[in-house]
Amino acid sequence: MIQLTNLTKSFGGHTLFRDINLKMNSNQKIGLIGRNGSGKSTLFKIILEEESHDSGDVSVPKNYKIGTLKQYLKFSEATVREECSLVLSEEEQYNFYKIEKILFGLGFTAEDLEKDPLSFSGGYQIRINLAKLLATEPNMLLLDEPTNYLDLLSLRWLKQFIRTFDGEVILITHDREFMDAVSTHTMGIQRKSLFIIQGNTKKYDETLILSDETYEKTRQNQEKKRKELEEFVARNKARASTAALAQSKQKILDKMEDMESLESESNLNFNFNYKETPAKINLRAENLGFGYQEDEKLFQKVSFILENGKTLAIIGKNGKGKSTLLNYISGELPNQEGELKFHPSTSMAHFGQTNIERLNTNNTVIDEISSVDMKLGIAETRAICGTMMFSGDLADKKIAVLSGGERSRVMLGKIIATEANLLLLDEPTNHLDIYSIDSLCSAIEKFKGSTIMVTHSEMLLRRLADALVIFHKGGAEFFDGTYNEFLEKIGWEEEEGIVDKPKPSKPKIDNRERKKLRSALIQARSRENATHKKELEFCEEQIIELEDELETQNEHLMTVSESGDNSAIIEASQKIGKLQKEIDELFERLEVASHALDEISERYEPQLKELE
Repeated sequence: MIQLTNLTKSFGGHTLFRDINLKMNSNQKIGLIGRNGSGKSTLFKIILEEESHDSGDVSVPKNYKIGTLKQYLKFSEATVREECSLVLSEEEQYNFYKIEKILFGLGFTAEDLEKDPLSFSGGYQIRINLAKLLATEPNMLLLDEPTNYLDLLSLRWLKQFIRTFDGEVILITHDREFMDAVSTHTMGIQRKSLFIIQGNTKKYDETLILSDETYEKTRQNQEKKRKELEEFVARNKARASTAALAQSKQKILDKMEDMESLESESNLNFNFNYKETPAKINLRAENLGFGYQEDEKLFQKVSFILENGKTLAIIGKNGKGKSTLLNYISGELPNQEGELKFHPSTSMAHFGQTNIERLNTNNTVIDEISSVDMKLGIAETRAICGTMMFSGDLADKKIAVLSGGERSRVMLGKIIATEANLLLLDEPTNHLDIYSIDSLCSAIEKFKGSTIMVTHSEMLLRRLADALVIFHKGGAEFFDGTYNEFLEKIGWEEEEGIVDKPKPSKPKIDNRERKKLRSALIQARSRENATHKKELEFCEEQIIELEDELETQNEHLMTVSESGDNSAIIEASQKIGKLQKEIDELFERLEVASHALDEISERYEPQLKELE
């Protein structure tokens, strides 16, 4: 297994990460998270020897093969068999059985092997790349955003594949639910360091928050102690009677490590600008139909009613017409079939891939956002720029120099600047990191108007969708229910007997019984929590008392230091040392109790959620 030792990498004076360490164990599947630009993809390139590093070591055992799944699909051969055979070594050049065995395992038929790779859907093209990768017999997979450009069915298949892969995996993805479903560990690049925990992204975030809180308390205590020592040395180094003690304190000062203040990381935190409407129904769609060619309709007879405050998700395979339907609703395409009836007060804001391409590359960020509404004042426009993480001089950057993720944030900023009660969102999570996606979900949940979105993210579907338009079975149909209800009642026909299907719903419990069960669970949780809560409260009270006493003793030490009474100085110093030790021990106990409470909460949360 690979090992990273004190690895450091910088670009143009900017340090991505410093002295990071990692030792992988057998069959570990690690989800790697971090802000866009934190160095995740660069770390992959260093491991693959595609990028140099400044210092440290990357240790890979002899004959240990690392494979990576290419994001971009490029095929040069006329058949699937020939394309996959390209990766075979000279010794295995004609070992077609090996290729066939892998392809059959990935769901291809004997007839498929003679077809053109480009004739397959995006999901099956990814499988062709996977077959080429697996033919090299890798021990470890490095997967950088493998979920990009895949449709829901392909994502569900890939999830199952990673789970059952016999080897090690490091995965980068912006899809939190996908990562949690396949990973045994979560690792993050944060503040130029590498942190890893066993468990999912939620546990990682909670662990990091607790670690930051403990670090900050320790840093503040250390700063206080440093200041006291510096004041003591300054007052007493010139006196003959206290010079030796001052010298001793100076040695303690010299050994103290500098603890820098934690850098705060920028977060998207915003709300969409809701335009008041008296409408209960924002939109009625009746028998919609459209095709770029008259004899080939992408969808027909699509009808639905969209109530204010509800979210409709458009889902299905790539290339079937999902974005086309959204663009048809937005009015970007000419009317062909059916009727769209908007309430007179309906006001739309549209986030689409074509909209991002229409950003004026000669404009600055602030120019683009202010162009939405000329009534926007400079302060308000800069505030929107700030929420999109373009504060200060960053708002004056030209669109031309921005990355795909930054351009997505500019487009979101333009939508925030638009008063609307109907949001049209086409793959809004593309190019956003995990934390930005969380903020986007929260903003959609809080939005009082309606939302229609195209997405391949099962997390967004489960969290936000009230109803669906599903592109499958050769057409598109409306489903009045959540995504989980769709999987349970209908499901994807291509998945029959392959991918984990949701278990049938349990018989519904009446409200009285539900309340009774919830009450019993809450009581049981309270009983388990009691001891740890008591311990937590005790530690907090004791820490407050001891820190007050510590402050008193520090003042006393200053007083006796000025008097020159050596025995009193030594006695006061010993008391301070003892108090500090007791405080540190209490902080450790407090951390253990807090962790125990978190574990109990995690155990009971799923059961309580079922009974909501």
